Amino acid sequence: MTAQTYWAEHALLDTGVEPGVVIETAADGRITAVRRGTPAPPPGAVSLRGITLPGLANAHSHAFHRALRGATQAGEGTFWTWREVMYRVADRLTPDNYFALARAAYAEMALAGITSVGEFHYVHHLAGGARYDNPNAMGEALIAAAAEAGIRITLLDTCYLSSGFGAEPDKHQRRFSDGTAERWAERVSALKGDDNTRIGAAVHSVRAVPAEQLGTVAAWAQERDAPLHVHLSEQTAENDACVEAHGFTPTALLAHHGVLGPRTTAVHATHLTPGDIRLLGHSGTGVCMCPTTERDLADGIGPAPALQEAGSPLSLGSDSHAVIDLFEEARAMELNERLRSRTRGHWSSAALLRAASADGHAALGWDGAGSISPGALADFTTVALDSVRTAGPPPALAAETAVFAATNADVRDTVVGGRHIVRDGNHQLVADVAVELARAIAAVRD
Repeated sequence: MTAQTYWAEHALLDTGVEPGVVIETAADGRITAVRRGTPAPPPGAVSLRGITLPGLANAHSHAFHRALRGATQAGEGTFWTWREVMYRVADRLTPDNYFALARAAYAEMALAGITSVGEFHYVHHLAGGARYDNPNAMGEALIAAAAEAGIRITLLDTCYLSSGFGAEPDKHQRRFSDGTAERWAERVSALKGDDNTRIGAAVHSVRAVPAEQLGTVAAWAQERDAPLHVHLSEQTAENDACVEAHGFTPTALLAHHGVLGPRTTAVHATHLTPGDIRLLGHSGTGVCMCPTTERDLADGIGPAPALQEAGSPLSLGSDSHAVIDLFEEARAMELNERLRSRTRGHWSSAALLRAASADGHAALGWDGAGSISPGALADFTTVALDSVRTAGPPPALAAETAVFAATNADVRDTVVGGRHIVRDGNHQLVADVAVELARAIAAVRD
């Protein structure tokens, strides 16, 4: 990488939307200087027309779910019937076809302004549960896919041992399981991070990791100061089964076994008691909301305002990739709450963008990302202000325009580590993302 200077027509800085901002980046992929009040591009600078925002963080992804887009929308059902369709795709994954699918999905994310992804990865082994010769073949395929697509990845290697509160994994789930948390820890310890990669941990859910083994996963993450994520209370059926098995809600069970804390992010957190909300907030546990998936699967609306008020930082994820659009996730969090409460303005546009960027990056272990400021990672994205969706509002309202009117189609440029990954709406590393998606999805679908 070489040093590069960018000129943003408008940029969202800590002071708000500013016109004419020069962003200087160094060969190490960080921002070295930010200068305001520059009405025209300096010689040699790359022009970014529109509103330049900190790069977006997709804090919760299952890359192979991208192959399910459209399938969920056909017919009726619930989360549990959708899961059976998901398992059929998972059964077909190999390191090679998963690499191709993930590379295309991550390229789609770059086109949507996403500069880092948290990949909640649990398809570890061969169908039937036997290990690959390289036990981390699937995880390494995902790491390579992100690198080729030009975005950062936090591989949240997921412990998944049970089909439900101690029951053996079913025929689909055997390839997810390492048998015990100790064997999971041994395998995941061989994974290596780099400048583009963080290695984190995940508890799939309280139904998938026996209570006595939760502490092993939490200890692994704590020893490495690594992010730890967990699906939490996405379904009322899981809550009921947990109370029946342990006498605790899932949140209380996690607290009892040392899983909660500032390095931990609970995903969904849809069906919580007031006590659950207090436990999450008082422990500083983050919460990743995934509104497009939660509505797509008819899961419900999580208590995001109460969680934030209690002390939980909020992040956003596209999860099952019904759409890959962090602007849609951000506005859905606000608009869902408006429908439930019949009041407006639960979050400002700046707060929603923070959830979609800085707080998401922090949840994934990229603390240096999420702001356009000296010393930060040079990760940013530019949204057009002259499309049919965004034309009209004054630049002072550009942040509101991005959150409440723009879509992923309005992303014009994406820069990761100072490298221009998406330029004028075209991915610079993957020649035709739509073609790559179609080819990769056909390889794993019925």
